[in-house]
Amino acid sequence: MGDGRRAHDLTGRSGRTTEGTNRRHEVVKENTVGSLVLPVAPTRGRLRPLGLGEVRITGGFWGRRRHTNESVTLGHCRDWMERLGWTGNFLAAAQGRAHRERRGREFADSEVYKLLEAMAWQAGPTGTLDPDIAALTEAVAPAQEPDGYLNTAFGHPGQPPRYSDLEWGHELYCHGHLIQAGVAQARARGEGELTKIARRAADHVCATFGTGGIEGVCGHPEIETALVELARLTGEQRYLDQAALFIDRRGHGTLAAGEFGRVYHQDDLPVRRATVLRGHAVRALYLAAGAVDVAVETGDDDLLDAVVRQWEATVARRTYLTGGMGSHHRDESFGDDFVLPPDRAYSETCAGVASVMLSWRLLLATGEPRYADLAERTLFNVVATSPTEDGRAFFYANTLHRRHRGAVPAVDAVSPRAESSLRSPWFAVSCCPTNVARTLAQLPAYLATADDHGVQLHQYADAEIATSLPGGHGVALRVRTDYPTGGNVTVRIDRSSPDRPWTVSLRVPAWTAGATAWLVDPDGTRRTVPPGVTEVTRGFRPGDEIRLELPVRPRWIRADPRVDAVRGTVAVQRGPLVYCAESVDLPDGHDVDVIRVDPTAPPQDGTDGTVVTAGQITAYDGQSDGTWPYRPLDTTAAEPSADRTEITLVPYHSWANRGPSTMRVWLPVVEPHRATRPDSTPTGR
Repeated sequence: MGDGRRAHDLTGRSGRTTEGTNRRHEVVKENTVGSLVLPVAPTRGRLRPLGLGEVRITGGFWGRRRHTNESVTLGHCRDWMERLGWTGNFLAAAQGRAHRERRGREFADSEVYKLLEAMAWQAGPTGTLDPDIAALTEAVAPAQEPDGYLNTAFGHPGQPPRYSDLEWGHELYCHGHLIQAGVAQARARGEGELTKIARRAADHVCATFGTGGIEGVCGHPEIETALVELARLTGEQRYLDQAALFIDRRGHGTLAAGEFGRVYHQDDLPVRRATVLRGHAVRALYLAAGAVDVAVETGDDDLLDAVVRQWEATVARRTYLTGGMGSHHRDESFGDDFVLPPDRAYSETCAGVASVMLSWRLLLATGEPRYADLAERTLFNVVATSPTEDGRAFFYANTLHRRHRGAVPAVDAVSPRAESSLRSPWFAVSCCPTNVARTLAQLPAYLATADDHGVQLHQYADAEIATSLPGGHGVALRVRTDYPTGGNVTVRIDRSSPDRPWTVSLRVPAWTAGATAWLVDPDGTRRTVPPGVTEVTRGFRPGDEIRLELPVRPRWIRADPRVDAVRGTVAVQRGPLVYCAESVDLPDGHDVDVIRVDPTAPPQDGTDGTVVTAGQITAYDGQSDGTWPYRPLDTTAAEPSADRTEITLVPYHSWANRGPSTMRVWLPVVEPHRATRPDSTPTGR
């Protein structure tokens, strides 16, 4: 929406006029008693989210990953934190030993809190992880000061004073993750000790940084979303006011510039004046998510408009094909417009998580399916790429081109965060494993929403959904799908009153553009549907089915020519999945850099992946023959059309699960056949 119109002044689906952020949802009261388990619970917005008590993923792509998350990854994260002493830091702080015994980076506390949050969401209303949450909470509790302050790296004897390093200390960031963990416990199981600890910390933050207090902000945004969610949980205005104050303070130079400049901390421009996300990618996305939360709860149209403009510009000019964000390794930041080198893609996993957080909030506020489109792309190609299939190792950064086979990291050693060439069991900075864990734990809450007219499906997974529409009309539906491998989505109505019409809305992904998607109504009517949202409205009977048939097939993708780093290359996307070439699939184990593909031959589905036609693969043995590598264009020998071979591409999220390999997403194309000019001669050095 580059024309500047307000994000929420929209004409709704089927011509219905919506009220945007002026539309209220009565969710706060329900959340406090645990009937709805919602990671994000706005009281205003176009759509009402459905929580973990209303949506259950039952199998398929995401079902398998959530099972691994619960059965393996959560325990894996806790084991590493205990082994490295991160959970022990709290007792050391309480006993005055932290200055000599504390372990980990200054933000290590936040990883314990993210793990607690993940446990709460994963267990949901069942409470299956209650003993683990209680034990970890008991480890944290002794370190909290009487005024609510809780941090193991600052404020104790022999340590720097509280809030003496707002740029890099992460104290408010850690408080934010603590508060989110407390909110998760309250929503999932009712207020417990963790929630009480979190509320005391939030009260301390408000007392310390409120009007008349420290007029600063944290170098790493995160506290903003946490305070808004606590305000939604408790109904207490002061938490929302403090979040709004942090948003308004940002961009006025309250933080020192440092080696990366104030843009790194988004402290160069006020949020309302910024036109694109910039600086450290995770920080920028967390800040934008917090700004949406504040805008929605306060009805601040201008603030919401500002974030929408930033999202649009960032998606159009600073986002990788996978949905990944951030192209700078040195400062983990966004690059300039269209600077998206595949081999230097940082695309941090945490930035992918933060992007999903932002897209979800914008979707709830506006109802626009484009936000669900980006969330889908990012979930499948960044979040799902990070963990190994067994849930015990992770990518921190997500390159789109690996030139060298990596070494398998030791299973019992900490890896450098961005330099490991394969997924690693743990990092010195291990923000990504716990961020993946909490995202997978709360994933059912990203699947569907409701409004006064019915239920909307945004992400496709095997799932069971049950909720209540206005007037106490209880409805239930079941989703069965082979997505993303296939494009068949069947929605079966399990509970409904036939005399009370309502609407089932389904997102038709943007990637279907240029192909044909079909919708089959319960009466058997079959019609084509364009990208966007399609609806079926009727008095449903139990047993009625709606079928969505999406054209999942491989397609060549090219980049905007302004993305200079991938000019002259193509990629393959199949449905929402980006594909890549991996050396383990090439003849004789060649590296992927010798591939050149023929884009005139459409990619085809194969037994083990997508098959593309490539030029003859010639091995490079690493030795130079002394030949000058540059030649005039008109004398370059083209590859004969007969010298072709087939290679198999695999989903990008699966790469490096079969051992060390080289990999690339963007593939150079073969040179077209050209007759060599008779008078042309090779050019020497």
